[in-house]
Amino acid sequence: MSNSAVLPPSLVLDPFLHGWLLEDIGRGDRTTNSLLAPDTTLGTAKWIAKAPGIVAGLPVAARVFQLLNEKVSFVTVVAEGRRCESGQVVAEIQGSLDALLMGERVALNLAMHLSGIATLTSKYVEQIADLSANLVDTRKTTPGLRLLEKYATALGGAINHRMGLDDAVMIKDNHIAAAGGIEKAITRIRSQIPYPLTIEVETESLEQVKEALQHKVDIIMLDNMPLDMMREAVQLIHQQDSRIKIEASGNVTLETIRAVAQTGIDYISSSAPITQSKWLDLSMRILP
Repeated sequence: MSNSAVLPPSLVLDPFLHGWLLEDIGRGDRTTNSLLAPDTTLGTAKWIAKAPGIVAGLPVAARVFQLLNEKVSFVTVVAEGRRCESGQVVAEIQGSLDALLMGERVALNLAMHLSGIATLTSKYVEQIADLSANLVDTRKTTPGLRLLEKYATALGGAINHRMGLDDAVMIKDNHIAAAGGIEKAITRIRSQIPYPLTIEVETESLEQVKEALQHKVDIIMLDNMPLDMMREAVQLIHQQDSRIKIEASGNVTLETIRAVAQTGIDYISSSAPITQSKWLDLSMRILP
């Protein structure tokens, strides 16, 4: 498990889980409520992986069941952030059967989604593991799931970019257009932001890189640059100010990420581990 992957506390997480449970249960689980009286029948279930991948979201799943019945025991067999193989038991659950059945879908959906993100993230990270560049995620997340999706990318080995608009200043192309240029945008923003917020500027040409350098920003993003231009930009930045961090972004794939990292940049940002990930197939089986 990555040291940078930290789940939000229950104070933050529980309202989301309550809402998702309410969405699924509605006025009541017609099937379970017709079969079982609440908290009367105990049972055991196993979670089984139906494909290989990195397991993520098990503590979240455990909390889902415990919100339905605090006595439910959720024991992980495959540790959070570790690889599972197809057919392997991932977790064992014991407790009131009505809680297990009502919480099954929400718990599994979250774990499958987060495991898929962690699995794809790890594949990207493996491509550049021997290089100095780090993979970072983006704000292209599912509304309501950002905290958990970014937790999953961190489990997969990525570094979290800003969690929201209040974390740092990132001057993108539309901000530059709205302000009337990079210089005007930086000058106006720098006069208003509190210490110690960093300023990052998105650049698409060597001319924009030079302008960002002139105004001593903290991070320069090289957006959708051809590799030759990117290498030239990296060399220029290193010559002018070695303290400035360099980020590359735009259409990064498993096939291209290594070549991008080899240009000498510090960070590669990509939304793909979240937006292009496939759920890891997990199933729950109630034991007879």
